[in-house]
Amino acid sequence: MTAPGCADCLGSARAGHRFCEGCGRELGMRKVALPVHDPVSVPQCSTCGERRYEGGCCVKCGSPKPVPDRFEEDLGAVYVLTDRGISHSRNEDAVAAAVREGDGIRVIVVSDGVSTSQDPQAASGNAARTGVDATLAALAEGRADSDAAMAGLAAATAAVRGMSRTPEYAPSCTYVSAIMRETSVGTDITVANVGDSRAFWLAAGDPTASRRLSVDDSWAQALVDAGALDETAAMNDPRAHTLLRWLGADGGEAPWSANCLQRMLATEPGTLLLCSDGLWNYLPDEVALAGFTVETSPQAAARALADFALNSGGSDNITVALAPVPVAVSHDPGVS
Repeated sequence: MTAPGCADCLGSARAGHRFCEGCGRELGMRKVALPVHDPVSVPQCSTCGERRYEGGCCVKCGSPKPVPDRFEEDLGAVYVLTDRGISHSRNEDAVAAAVREGDGIRVIVVSDGVSTSQDPQAASGNAARTGVDATLAALAEGRADSDAAMAGLAAATAAVRGMSRTPEYAPSCTYVSAIMRETSVGTDITVANVGDSRAFWLAAGDPTASRRLSVDDSWAQALVDAGALDETAAMNDPRAHTLLRWLGADGGEAPWSANCLQRMLATEPGTLLLCSDGLWNYLPDEVALAGFTVETSPQAAARALADFALNSGGSDNITVALAPVPVAVSHDPGVS
Protein backbone atom coordinates (compact mmCIF):
# COMPACT_ATOMS: atom_id res chain seq x y z
CA MET A 1 0.00 0.00 0.00
CA THR A 2 1.35 3.42 -0.89
CA ALA A 3 0.74 6.87 0.56
CA PRO A 4 0.76 10.19 -1.36
CA GLY A 5 3.97 10.93 -3.24
CA CYS A 6 7.05 12.59 -1.85
CA ALA A 7 7.05 16.35 -2.37
CA ASP A 8 10.77 16.36 -3.25
CA CYS A 9 11.23 13.49 -5.70
CA LEU A 10 7.54 12.82 -6.52
CA GLY A 11 8.09 9.14 -5.81
CA SER A 12 5.54 7.01 -3.99
CA ALA A 13 5.81 6.38 -0.28
CA ARG A 14 4.61 3.39 1.71
CA ALA A 15 1.82 4.07 4.16
CA GLY A 16 3.13 4.36 7.69
CA HIS A 17 6.71 4.98 6.60
CA ARG A 18 8.42 8.06 8.02
CA PHE A 19 10.95 8.56 5.21
CA CYS A 20 10.71 8.47 1.39
CA GLU A 21 12.42 5.36 0.01
CA GLY A 22 13.54 7.31 -3.04
CA CYS A 23 15.28 10.40 -1.62
CA GLY A 24 15.20 9.95 2.14
CA ARG A 25 13.02 13.02 2.78
CA GLU A 26 11.04 12.90 6.02
CA LEU A 27 7.42 12.54 4.94
CA GLY A 28 4.72 14.89 6.16
CA MET A 29 7.34 17.44 7.22
CA ARG A 30 8.97 20.60 5.93
CA LYS A 31 12.37 21.17 7.55
CA VAL A 32 15.38 23.43 7.24
CA ALA A 33 18.70 23.91 9.05
CA LEU A 34 20.91 26.96 8.45
CA PRO A 35 23.61 27.89 7.65
CA VAL A 36 24.29 25.28 5.00
CA HIS A 37 27.64 24.39 3.49
CA ASP A 38 27.22 23.28 -0.11
CA PRO A 39 30.14 21.01 -1.11
CA VAL A 40 29.00 20.96 -4.76
CA SER A 41 28.94 24.65 -5.58
CA VAL A 42 32.52 26.00 -5.54
CA PRO A 43 32.64 29.79 -5.20
CA GLN A 44 35.11 31.92 -7.14
CA CYS A 45 37.94 33.44 -5.13
CA SER A 46 37.10 37.10 -4.60
CA THR A 47 40.76 38.06 -4.95
CA CYS A 48 42.05 36.14 -7.98
CA GLY A 49 39.08 34.25 -9.43
CA GLU A 50 40.44 30.75 -8.72
CA ARG A 51 37.98 27.96 -7.81
CA ARG A 52 40.38 25.52 -6.15
CA TYR A 53 40.89 25.51 -2.38
CA GLU A 54 42.90 23.55 0.15
CA GLY A 55 42.46 23.88 3.89
CA GLY A 56 39.84 26.57 3.34
CA CYS A 57 42.23 28.81 1.37
CA CYS A 58 42.71 29.56 -2.32
CA VAL A 59 45.51 27.43 -3.79
CA LYS A 60 46.62 30.35 -5.97
CA CYS A 61 46.66 33.40 -3.70
CA GLY A 62 45.91 32.03 -0.24
CA SER A 63 42.77 34.08 0.35
CA PRO A 64 40.08 32.47 2.56
CA LYS A 65 37.38 30.58 0.70
CA PRO A 66 34.37 32.90 0.44
CA VAL A 67 31.12 31.85 2.05
CA PRO A 68 27.71 33.49 1.74
CA ASP A 69 27.10 36.14 4.38
CA ARG A 70 23.39 35.33 4.66
CA PHE A 71 21.21 32.23 4.50
CA GLU A 72 17.42 32.33 4.63
CA GLU A 73 14.52 29.96 4.04
CA ASP A 74 10.73 30.22 3.93
CA LEU A 75 8.72 27.27 5.30
CA GLY A 76 5.48 29.21 4.95
CA ALA A 77 4.56 29.06 8.64
CA VAL A 78 8.14 29.90 9.69
CA TYR A 79 10.74 32.19 8.12
CA VAL A 80 14.37 31.77 9.19
CA LEU A 81 17.43 33.90 8.46
CA THR A 82 21.01 33.91 9.68
CA ASP A 83 23.67 36.47 8.79
CA ARG A 84 27.42 36.46 9.49
CA GLY A 85 27.37 40.11 10.52
CA ILE A 86 30.20 42.54 9.93
CA SER A 87 32.82 41.83 12.58
CA HIS A 88 32.91 38.01 12.65
CA SER A 89 34.88 36.05 10.08
CA ARG A 90 32.38 33.17 10.25
CA ASN A 91 28.82 32.53 11.32
CA GLU A 92 28.71 30.74 14.67
CA ASP A 93 24.89 30.90 14.92
CA ALA A 94 22.52 28.20 13.72
CA VAL A 95 18.78 27.85 13.25
CA ALA A 96 16.61 24.84 12.47
CA ALA A 97 12.85 24.63 12.00
CA ALA A 98 10.16 22.17 11.01
CA VAL A 99 6.49 22.42 10.12
CA ARG A 100 4.48 19.23 10.45
CA GLU A 101 2.00 18.87 7.63
CA GLY A 102 -1.56 18.05 8.60
CA ASP A 103 -1.74 19.61 12.05
CA GLY A 104 0.65 22.50 11.34
CA ILE A 105 2.74 22.03 14.49
CA ARG A 106 5.88 24.17 14.31
CA VAL A 107 9.20 23.47 16.02
CA ILE A 108 12.02 26.04 15.96
CA VAL A 109 15.50 26.14 17.54
CA VAL A 110 18.01 29.01 17.50
CA SER A 111 21.52 28.42 18.85
CA ASP A 112 24.46 30.79 19.25
CA GLY A 113 27.95 29.32 19.47
CA VAL A 114 30.06 30.54 22.39
CA SER A 115 32.95 32.26 20.63
CA THR A 116 35.44 31.59 23.42
CA SER A 117 34.96 27.82 23.03
CA GLN A 118 36.41 25.51 20.37
CA ASP A 119 34.37 25.03 17.18
CA PRO A 120 31.35 27.02 18.39
CA GLN A 121 29.78 26.86 14.92
CA ALA A 122 29.75 23.06 15.12
CA ALA A 123 28.17 23.16 18.57
CA SER A 124 25.35 25.48 17.50
CA GLY A 125 24.62 23.52 14.33
CA ASN A 126 24.53 20.25 16.26
CA ALA A 127 22.26 21.70 18.95
CA ALA A 128 19.78 23.22 16.49
CA ARG A 129 19.41 20.11 14.34
CA THR A 130 19.33 17.69 17.26
CA GLY A 131 16.89 19.83 19.22
CA VAL A 132 14.35 19.96 16.40
CA ASP A 133 14.63 16.25 15.58
CA ALA A 134 14.33 15.13 19.21
CA THR A 135 11.38 17.45 19.83
CA LEU A 136 9.59 16.09 16.77
CA ALA A 137 10.27 12.52 17.87
CA ALA A 138 8.82 13.22 21.32
CA LEU A 139 5.74 14.83 19.79
CA ALA A 140 5.30 11.83 17.50
CA GLU A 141 5.21 9.66 20.62
CA GLY A 142 2.27 11.71 21.88
CA ARG A 143 4.19 13.44 24.66
CA ALA A 144 2.95 16.77 25.98
CA ASP A 145 4.48 19.89 24.44
CA SER A 146 6.33 20.81 27.64
CA ASP A 147 7.83 17.30 27.85
CA ALA A 148 8.73 17.37 24.16
CA ALA A 149 10.45 20.75 24.53
CA MET A 150 12.54 19.43 27.42
CA ALA A 151 13.31 16.23 25.48
CA GLY A 152 14.65 18.38 22.65
CA LEU A 153 16.75 20.44 25.05
CA ALA A 154 18.11 17.35 26.79
CA ALA A 155 19.02 15.71 23.47
CA ALA A 156 20.74 18.88 22.24
CA THR A 157 22.68 19.10 25.50
CA ALA A 158 23.84 15.49 25.21
CA ALA A 159 24.79 15.96 21.56
CA VAL A 160 26.95 19.02 22.26
CA ARG A 161 28.53 17.43 25.34
CA GLY A 162 29.31 14.39 23.22
CA MET A 163 31.44 16.50 20.88
CA SER A 164 34.11 16.90 23.53
CA ARG A 165 37.17 14.73 22.79
CA THR A 166 39.44 15.96 25.56
CA PRO A 167 38.90 17.93 28.79
CA GLU A 168 40.26 20.99 27.01
CA TYR A 169 37.98 20.63 23.97
CA ALA A 170 34.45 21.73 24.84
CA PRO A 171 32.41 23.28 21.99
CA SER A 172 29.60 25.30 23.57
CA CYS A 173 26.46 27.19 22.60
CA THR A 174 23.20 28.71 23.77
CA TYR A 175 19.76 27.30 22.97
CA VAL A 176 16.21 28.59 22.62
CA SER A 177 13.36 26.54 21.19
CA ALA A 178 9.64 26.86 20.58
CA ILE A 179 6.76 24.50 19.89
CA MET A 180 3.66 26.09 18.39
CA ARG A 181 0.36 24.20 18.33
CA GLU A 182 -2.90 25.58 16.96
CA THR A 183 -6.02 24.87 19.02
CA SER A 184 -9.66 25.91 18.89
CA VAL A 185 -8.99 28.86 21.21
CA GLY A 186 -5.62 30.10 19.96
CA THR A 187 -2.01 29.02 19.55
CA ASP A 188 -0.18 27.28 22.38
CA ILE A 189 3.47 28.36 22.52
CA THR A 190 6.03 26.46 24.59
CA VAL A 191 9.53 27.91 24.91
CA ALA A 192 12.65 26.35 26.42
CA ASN A 193 16.05 28.03 26.72
CA VAL A 194 19.56 27.92 28.10
CA GLY A 195 21.83 30.95 27.71
CA ASP A 196 20.83 34.30 26.27
CA SER A 197 19.25 33.60 22.90
CA ARG A 198 15.72 34.91 23.28
CA ALA A 199 12.08 34.33 22.42
CA PHE A 200 9.62 37.22 22.09
CA TRP A 201 5.88 37.44 21.56
CA LEU A 202 5.24 40.42 19.24
CA ALA A 203 1.59 41.44 19.39
CA ALA A 204 0.04 42.74 16.18
CA GLY A 205 -3.00 44.68 17.35
CA ASP A 206 -1.51 46.30 20.44
CA PRO A 207 2.31 46.29 20.31
CA THR A 208 2.44 47.21 24.01
CA ALA A 209 1.10 43.71 24.71
CA SER A 210 4.36 42.28 23.33
CA ARG A 211 6.65 40.55 25.81
CA ARG A 212 9.77 38.49 26.20
CA LEU A 213 9.05 34.81 26.78
CA SER A 214 12.50 33.50 27.71
CA VAL A 215 14.64 34.22 30.77
CA ASP A 216 18.35 34.84 30.16
CA ASP A 217 21.01 32.81 31.93
CA SER A 218 23.39 35.75 32.13
CA TRP A 219 25.17 38.00 34.59
CA ALA A 220 22.82 40.87 33.71
CA GLN A 221 19.73 38.76 34.40
CA ALA A 222 21.22 37.63 37.71
CA LEU A 223 21.67 41.26 38.75
CA VAL A 224 18.06 42.00 37.84
CA ASP A 225 16.74 38.90 39.63
CA ALA A 226 18.70 39.85 42.76
CA GLY A 227 17.21 43.33 42.71
CA ALA A 228 20.66 44.88 42.49
CA LEU A 229 20.04 46.77 39.23
CA ASP A 230 17.25 47.42 36.78
CA GLU A 231 17.56 45.89 33.32
CA THR A 232 19.00 48.99 31.66
CA ALA A 233 21.71 49.43 34.27
CA ALA A 234 22.45 45.70 34.34
CA MET A 235 22.99 45.61 30.57
CA ASN A 236 25.56 48.41 30.93
CA ASP A 237 27.63 46.29 33.30
CA PRO A 238 30.80 45.11 31.48
CA ARG A 239 29.95 41.53 32.50
CA ALA A 240 26.35 41.76 31.25
CA HIS A 241 26.68 39.13 28.51
CA THR A 242 28.66 36.66 30.64
CA LEU A 243 26.76 33.37 30.47
CA LEU A 244 25.92 31.50 33.66
CA ARG A 245 24.47 28.49 31.82
CA TRP A 246 25.25 26.99 28.42
CA LEU A 247 25.30 23.73 26.47
CA GLY A 248 28.71 22.05 26.43
CA ALA A 249 30.92 19.49 28.14
CA ASP A 250 31.82 22.12 30.73
CA GLY A 251 28.20 23.23 31.14
CA GLY A 252 26.83 20.23 33.02
CA GLU A 253 24.51 17.36 32.09
CA ALA A 254 21.39 19.40 32.92
CA PRO A 255 22.37 23.06 32.48
CA TRP A 256 18.84 24.44 32.38
CA SER A 257 17.34 26.49 35.20
CA ALA A 258 14.05 25.94 37.02
CA ASN A 259 12.39 28.62 34.86
CA CYS A 260 13.83 27.54 31.52
CA LEU A 261 10.36 26.50 30.34
CA GLN A 262 7.77 29.18 29.56
CA ARG A 263 4.30 28.85 28.03
CA MET A 264 1.62 31.16 26.69
CA LEU A 265 -1.64 30.93 24.77
CA ALA A 266 -1.81 33.45 21.92
CA THR A 267 -5.45 34.39 21.34
CA GLU A 268 -4.76 37.48 19.26
CA PRO A 269 -2.72 37.91 16.06
CA GLY A 270 1.01 38.39 16.41
CA THR A 271 4.39 36.89 15.67
CA LEU A 272 6.73 34.66 17.62
CA LEU A 273 10.37 35.77 17.31
CA LEU A 274 13.35 33.63 18.24
CA CYS A 275 16.74 35.31 17.85
CA SER A 276 20.36 35.40 18.92
CA ASP A 277 21.85 38.32 20.81
CA GLY A 278 23.27 39.62 17.54
CA LEU A 279 19.81 41.12 17.05
CA TRP A 280 18.40 41.83 20.48
CA ASN A 281 21.61 43.44 21.76
CA TYR A 282 20.80 46.30 19.38
CA LEU A 283 17.04 46.15 19.84
CA PRO A 284 16.02 44.56 23.17
CA ASP A 285 12.66 46.32 23.46
CA GLU A 286 9.78 44.03 22.49
CA VAL A 287 7.52 46.90 21.44
CA ALA A 288 10.16 48.22 19.06
CA LEU A 289 10.69 44.71 17.70
CA ALA A 290 6.96 44.37 17.12
CA GLY A 291 7.03 47.46 14.93
CA PHE A 292 9.06 45.55 12.35
CA THR A 293 6.35 42.92 11.93
CA VAL A 294 3.29 45.14 11.46
CA GLU A 295 1.60 44.92 8.05
CA THR A 296 4.48 43.13 6.36
CA SER A 297 5.51 39.59 5.50
CA PRO A 298 7.74 37.47 7.75
CA GLN A 299 10.37 37.56 4.99
CA ALA A 300 10.39 41.35 4.83
CA ALA A 301 10.35 41.62 8.63
CA ALA A 302 13.24 39.17 9.07
CA ARG A 303 15.35 40.98 6.50
CA ALA A 304 14.54 44.37 8.03
CA LEU A 305 15.50 43.16 11.51
CA ALA A 306 18.79 41.70 10.27
CA ASP A 307 19.56 44.86 8.31
CA PHE A 308 18.81 46.96 11.40
CA ALA A 309 21.40 44.97 13.36
CA LEU A 310 23.92 45.30 10.53
CA ASN A 311 23.37 49.04 10.26
CA SER A 312 23.71 49.34 14.03
CA GLY A 313 27.19 47.82 13.91
CA GLY A 314 26.77 44.12 13.12
CA SER A 315 29.29 43.20 15.79
CA ASP A 316 27.89 39.67 16.15
CA ASN A 317 26.21 36.98 14.06
CA ILE A 318 22.51 37.67 13.58
CA THR A 319 19.83 34.98 13.53
CA VAL A 320 16.09 35.54 13.26
CA ALA A 321 13.17 33.08 13.16
CA LEU A 322 9.66 34.50 12.72
CA ALA A 323 6.44 32.50 13.01
CA PRO A 324 3.22 34.46 12.42
CA VAL A 325 0.11 33.68 14.44
CA PRO A 326 -3.23 34.58 12.82
CA VAL A 327 -6.56 34.85 14.61
CA ALA A 328 -7.69 31.85 16.65
CA VAL A 329 -8.17 28.82 14.43
CA SER A 330 -10.77 26.07 14.52
CA HIS A 331 -8.58 22.97 14.83
CA ASP A 332 -9.43 20.49 17.57
CA PRO A 333 -7.39 21.12 20.70
CA GLY A 334 -4.26 18.97 20.87
CA VAL A 335 -2.19 17.64 23.69
CA SER A 336 -0.23 20.37 25.41
